[in-house]
Amino acid sequence: MYRKSLPENNGMLFVFDRPARSCMWMKNTAIPLSVAFIDHEGVIVNIEEMEPFTTDSHCSAGWIRYALEMNAGWFRKNGLKPGSRVEGLHK
Repeated sequence: MYRKSLPENNGMLFVFDRPARSCMWMKNTAIPLSVAFIDHEGVIVNIEEMEPFTTDSHCSAGWIRYALEMNAGWFRKNGLKPGSRVEGLHK
């Protein structure tokens, strides 16, 4: 929240204590972001595009352990999609 910029190839990783269904919103965020919802094995469950200053809920399509927010379109530009594996996450 309250983000006005995000450096290229930098993101915000949210780590949840245990797998759960989770939602994000953009109420006080001034930049468009993409969020990847990632399960406990590091597999992307779904990716959502989020517009600035909205209160729309963007929810995981399944049980997740992580949510990774990046600049809008970052996952698409880097060839990542649901089913892709993210390495380096603490399991």
